[in-house]
Amino acid sequence: MARRAGCRWKILADHPACSGFPAVSHVPEPAGDIGVNGMETLRILYVEDDRRAAGEIQDLAAAHGDTLVWEDTGAGGLLRAGMESFDVIILDRMLGDLDGLTILRRLRESGVGTPVLMLSALGRTSDRAEGLDAGADDYLAKPFEAEELMARLRALHRRSAGRAHSAVILYGAFECHVKARTAFRQNRHLSLSPREFELFRYFMENAGEVVTREMLLRDVWNMSFDPQTNVVDVNVGRMRRKLEEGFAGPALETIWGTGYRLLDGR
Repeated sequence: MARRAGCRWKILADHPACSGFPAVSHVPEPAGDIGVNGMETLRILYVEDDRRAAGEIQDLAAAHGDTLVWEDTGAGGLLRAGMESFDVIILDRMLGDLDGLTILRRLRESGVGTPVLMLSALGRTSDRAEGLDAGADDYLAKPFEAEELMARLRALHRRSAGRAHSAVILYGAFECHVKARTAFRQNRHLSLSPREFELFRYFMENAGEVVTREMLLRDVWNMSFDPQTNVVDVNVGRMRRKLEEGFAGPALETIWGTGYRLLDGR
């Protein structure tokens, strides 16, 4: 992760220190505003006992126009998650007082349905499964790419708000008709295979964000491991040619060493 240049803390509404397991009550989800690059801004709770790590994510969130609330204890994070409204929660698994799995279970048992992305240095398949079974919506092993973290947070928020499953997804000159399984650019039909359509839909659901090969393997191919083949690049290449054939501008940007970003196609 890139080093931060100056830390801009936005620690909001400090509460008194609490002991034991705080009571948790569910609150309505907030509605985001429109921020950088036309993307909806998020209100994020980050539960992390490492001050430096929290500062790096704070700067990253600020660069995207998001608001990040930091809690440095598990008890404080549990209380804050139950008492205030957030779009997404970033939860470190290994905390000093309460571990992330305990916090997750307490939140879900109390009816808090805010999407949770768990961060951890424990990245084995069994560790990921344990986090997801405890109630996490996504699990990201350290170290990670900063832009992938933000892309995952926005994808979680879109899914929780139901927008990812709308009948039609629009982005720039592109249209994705989910139920009809048809794709268009500048009102021209794009003839995509079933796999290419799934890829196109995934890029539309993450429009403007960096999509990594690992994300595509996990969410499009349903693989939790890298098969060490070029299956992603080959299929993305085929889809890309169909999205760009007959048009002046590119459809995808290749982020070397990371993945791809869907452009607006105008």
